[in-house]
Amino acid sequence: MKTHPTNGKFVLPVLSYAPDALAPVISAETIGYHYGKHLQTYINNLNAALPGSKYEGMALEEIVTDSEGGVYNNAGQTLNHTLYFLQFRSPKADNRPTGRIGKAIDEQFGSFAAFQEAFVKAGTTLFGSGWVWLSADKDGQLVITQEKNADNPICKGLRPLLTFDVWEHAYYIDYQNRRQDHLNALWQIVDWEVIEQRM
Repeated sequence: MKTHPTNGKFVLPVLSYAPDALAPVISAETIGYHYGKHLQTYINNLNAALPGSKYEGMALEEIVTDSEGGVYNNAGQTLNHTLYFLQFRSPKADNRPTGRIGKAIDEQFGSFAAFQEAFVKAGTTLFGSGWVWLSADKDGQLVITQEKNADNPICKGLRPLLTFDVWEHAYYIDYQNRRQDHLNALWQIVDWEVIEQRM
C-alpha cells in the first residue's frame, strides 16, 4: 500500500489512539515531541522540497527508493515514523502475534521469544541512530535488518512489517539512555493485526 500526498502535500498520519494511550511504555510527552514535532518537521521539510522537483506528486515509497540527500532523509524519516506510529495499540500483557505472522515467526525464528531476543539485540547493537526492522523478502521469508539514520528496507527490495526506532529522541524522555529497556517495553504495545495486514 503506497502513501500518496493529499492535495499535493504529505500530512501527519492520524493516530488510532490518544496521546496518552501508550503509557507507560511511551508517555504522552514523548508522543507530543516525537510524533507532534519530530515527524511534523520531517513532513514540513519534505513538502518544502517537492514543488518543481521530479518527486512532486509521487508516492512516498517511490520518493524514498529514488531520491538522495535532503529529500531522501526527510522522505525516509516520514515513511519510517509513519509505519512506526501506526503499528501501536494500548499496552497489553503477554502481547503475542497470532495468525499468519505468529506462525511465520515461530517457523522461521524457532519461537516468539527467540525472535524477540534477536530483534532487540539488533536494535541495541546498532551504532548511532537508526531503526531495527522486521521485513519480508520477495519469497515471503522474514528478515531482521538494521538501518542507519533515515534508511528503510524498501531500498533493499524488502517489504517492511515492524520497526522499532532507536534514535535517542524516541526514548530519552522516558528511558534516558536505556535503549534496551525501551525496546523490551515496546512489545507490550505492538498491534500485531496491523503487522499481519502489512504482510
